[in-house]
Amino acid sequence: MTELNVNGEDVDVDAEPKTPLLWVLREQLNLTGTKYGCGIAACGACTVHVDGAPVRSCVRPLSSLTPEQKIVTIEGLSRNGTHPVQRAWRALDVPQCGFCQSGMIMTVSALLRYIPNPTDAELDAAVGNICRCGTYNRVRAAIRMVVQGQVPRSAERSAEHDEGSAA
Repeated sequence: MTELNVNGEDVDVDAEPKTPLLWVLREQLNLTGTKYGCGIAACGACTVHVDGAPVRSCVRPLSSLTPEQKIVTIEGLSRNGTHPVQRAWRALDVPQCGFCQSGMIMTVSALLRYIPNPTDAELDAAVGNICRCGTYNRVRAAIRMVVQGQVPRSAERSAEHDEGSAA
């Protein structure tokens, strides 16, 4: 048995030490918002926070974690999607298929915690997640919306961003 702290709760999991954190989250804890994309830490779909830092959970073995470390998944980022990054994503209809978005949101929320007003170069360096749908322009617009404090309070789409918007 291994003890972890996931989304603020202490949990015991039964898995081999070399088991990637991703599979423990998805299969044992039923936290399926964290996605399996590539299995080699290249795409970022599996990104979670460990002690506030973005971590690619598909290559993070259970043995590398301690009970003191705080693991946060997309489900634990906020209650009911109220985190500013999640609200900006909805306001600008960032996702198309949405598969990469939980990892992208986790990466961006960690970045903004450490660098509240990132330059374009800092964004490029920190947000290396792959989006097969190519919504990178909307991702950047959503990040800028958060940085500028222009995120709607509601989790609903912004009225100024109608269907078909090229944001």
